[in-house]
Amino acid sequence: MAVSFRPDRSALVRRLRAAGCVYAEDEADLLIAATDSPEALAALVDRRVAGLPLEHLLGWAEFCGVRVAVDPGVFVPRGRTALLVDAAAAVTGPAAVVVDLCCGSGATTVALARRLAPRRLAAVDVDPAAVACARRNLAGLGVPVFHGDLFDPLPSAWRGRLDLVVANAPYVPTAAVALMPPEARLHEAPVALDGGPDGLAVLRRVAAGAAGWLAPGGHLAVEIAAGQADALGAVLVGAGLEPTVVRDDDLGATAVTARRPAGR
Repeated sequence: MAVSFRPDRSALVRRLRAAGCVYAEDEADLLIAATDSPEALAALVDRRVAGLPLEHLLGWAEFCGVRVAVDPGVFVPRGRTALLVDAAAAVTGPAAVVVDLCCGSGATTVALARRLAPRRLAAVDVDPAAVACARRNLAGLGVPVFHGDLFDPLPSAWRGRLDLVVANAPYVPTAAVALMPPEARLHEAPVALDGGPDGLAVLRRVAAGAAGWLAPGGHLAVEIAAGQADALGAVLVGAGLEPTVVRDDDLGATAVTARRPAGR
């Protein structure tokens, strides 16, 4: 949007930086571009300084080169989750049947649609606000978004036929949620952040379910914290899956893929 006023960018950058915005220059440019009057800009800046996520203010986030809508209260896609997309794509063949659990805004689902051209793709989330947001982002792709808990809302006929299950499930230990930046812990749904006492409560359920929903030779791909790899690996092995850890130091990201053996 073209602006018809001349905001003081330097002053705006200083104010954002003082509020703790690490990328103050970039944020200033985005906020200026999103407004067409001093009043509108001032209102957005006041809300950003008060701690609202930039993506919720703008109404969108960029993920894997695509702009996706992000509604207030919905989990904001993180750049590090690009590793999850890469890891999932690396283990998946052509014309795959893919389900994205804990889809949030649907950003990962959109990226998978672009990378994999799957035969069938669906998304699931337990948060109604996330489901509504994901449906908007995926409507043009014809991807259904189911509302429910993990595998529960999927058609029973899909059991044992999925080639890929992706899950960016919550993995922050409950006690650590209070230590997260305010823009996350105060403005994103707790169900998207809190992974239980050790951060693996939801991922244990994902692993247990995936063993029955994956086709032989199919894969599960999840995102975790670096220090959770050994514990989750043991969970996956116990579920009859064969895990592989993938790391990207530049992104500060860790993902795990786990294969259902073809003979099981």
